[in-house]
Amino acid sequence: MKNKLLLLCVFGFTTIQAQTEPIQADRPDQTETPAIVPRGMFQVETGFTFQKNDESSNSNSLPTVLWKYGVNENFELRLITEFVSEKNFDEKTNGFTPVLIGFKVKLCEEKGIVPKTSFIGHLGLPNVASSKYKNDFVAPEFRFTMQHTLSEKFSLSYNLGCEWDGMTPETTFIYTLTTGYSINKKLGFYAELFGFAPEKNKADHSFDGGFTYLINNNFMVDLSSGVGITENAPDYYLALGCSFRI
Repeated sequence: MKNKLLLLCVFGFTTIQAQTEPIQADRPDQTETPAIVPRGMFQVETGFTFQKNDESSNSNSLPTVLWKYGVNENFELRLITEFVSEKNFDEKTNGFTPVLIGFKVKLCEEKGIVPKTSFIGHLGLPNVASSKYKNDFVAPEFRFTMQHTLSEKFSLSYNLGCEWDGMTPETTFIYTLTTGYSINKKLGFYAELFGFAPEKNKADHSFDGGFTYLINNNFMVDLSSGVGITENAPDYYLALGCSFRI
């Protein structure tokens, strides 16, 4: 009986693997994918990041976690948690940043020059955070995510959106542009340009790139790095992470 149950579990897992498309994650690049988590599946995307802001300060994400659940083929629920450690000269702080809750909804599939498009919206909860990182107000953010299939190996993706920091009413505009290349069925590469444009300050722009490796349809690891292009952007960052779904 135990052997039959084990065989049934293995068969069921293999069947699920065969029926689901390879996992698509919003990490490691800054460009969010328009793909929706399959219905009834739970997906976790997590990673560790070291960022050198300038000569006197740096920050670490230990880690950032994006929790996702597929409600149906057009809609997913999202939750973002992040524990950070920061150093500015000799002063060190650490704790949880405000939790973000939100959703992603599919708007349209790719057709001709029309890209596959989804909309992502989040709300940062000001009091669901460590005391040093609490905000004064709810911090909304949103973006449209678009993707073109250029060939069997190449894709072009881009995001446009806005975010608020929960401290001031000023808007920060967001843009990303990335190209992805499938080296083979498991190994992928991307190169990306992205930036943030505060309403009352100069925009900062950065460039990054990295690799993803698909261990199986439901588990992927990634490695990435980026550098600042403009003087007011962070100097560089390094990131390592993984994504899986059940």
